[in-house]
Amino acid sequence: MQIGVFTFGGVELSERGPGSPHPVDRRQGQKEMWSATEAILGLGMAADRIGYDSFWLTEHHFQYEGYEVTPNAVLLCTWLAAKTNRIRLGALFNIVPQWHPLRLAEDFATMHNLSGGRGILGVGRGTVPRELLPLSLFAVSVGSFDNPDRKADDDKNREVFAESLEVIKKALEQETFSHSGEYFQLPPPGIPDRGSTVQELTLIPRPLYPYEIWQAITSPPTLEAVPRWGHGGVFWLMHHDFVKRFWNRYGEIYQETHDRELAAGENRMLVVCVRVADTKEQAVDSARLGHDEFWRFLAPYGWSRGYMGDDGKPAVPGLTPTLEESMRQKVWLVGTAEEVAGEIAFYRENLGCDKLVIFPQFAGDSYALAEEQIERFWAEVVPLI
Repeated sequence: MQIGVFTFGGVELSERGPGSPHPVDRRQGQKEMWSATEAILGLGMAADRIGYDSFWLTEHHFQYEGYEVTPNAVLLCTWLAAKTNRIRLGALFNIVPQWHPLRLAEDFATMHNLSGGRGILGVGRGTVPRELLPLSLFAVSVGSFDNPDRKADDDKNREVFAESLEVIKKALEQETFSHSGEYFQLPPPGIPDRGSTVQELTLIPRPLYPYEIWQAITSPPTLEAVPRWGHGGVFWLMHHDFVKRFWNRYGEIYQETHDRELAAGENRMLVVCVRVADTKEQAVDSARLGHDEFWRFLAPYGWSRGYMGDDGKPAVPGLTPTLEESMRQKVWLVGTAEEVAGEIAFYRENLGCDKLVIFPQFAGDSYALAEEQIERFWAEVVPLI
């Protein structure tokens, strides 16, 4: 089983959970945010030392609240590549509509080559309009399938995302390329160059090693697209029944499109939130404030739409779950090493899952606790699974 570590890379918070400052009322200093960046890198080096297969950062911008302070995961992964020996490095996720696709392709290829082929290209569409709109080339925002008033935003996001990925893959995989689409004309027509005009481009550098693309799957439209493109699918923050439906549907679509049946866990990755302690009560106490702060921050963006409501359908947008609800949904695995291993065994039996990424640091948790958790998970849970 391949096991990785994923972190949002936030600032440590002394006050969290109910009664603490409202998320938008928080404002962290530059020193605190940079200290978090240095601690993130330390966590990546620890994951390499311990023996994890992969370490995943994320990409977020303008978050003065301090929840996620890693605007350029590719750059941080390049630094980590120089400080680690074997661990693979990537982002869950690079937000494609926030990049010019050729810059993302160049930066990823550079990191991938410098790491000796340890880069992983994680791609997503984004969740936060505050980040997307200032950075997007085409005024792209984001909606979701359960917010019909934002459908136009979501449709445009999907269009730009899909075309950007087409450009990225051409640039990474072809010695010379051109592209003519709705949003990109590459090269733009009429560029003069030494008595002629530029007709094709060559990305420098291109990957010297094979690479993988992994994409978040959180909605039915994305589920229909990702296996057709051949990207690996990443599943997180979903009720276990929904995960199984999406997991199996991914395999069906992949087989229909590529005329090849996948092995049970092939091309799919499960992310789980984990907290391990000597007793379940201690684990719950340790997890609660970080869990609650996580959802106070992210519930307004619709992140809980993968949870199941009492009617068996997706939860209403904006749900802020309790820790107990998250544990019942099997999204948060909280307990003793034996109890957490049992929850993972449930997923292995039901999905055939052989690629697991743990999320051990909840909103505001200390980096000392995060490192203790990745050490404890490796030492106490991994031998049981």
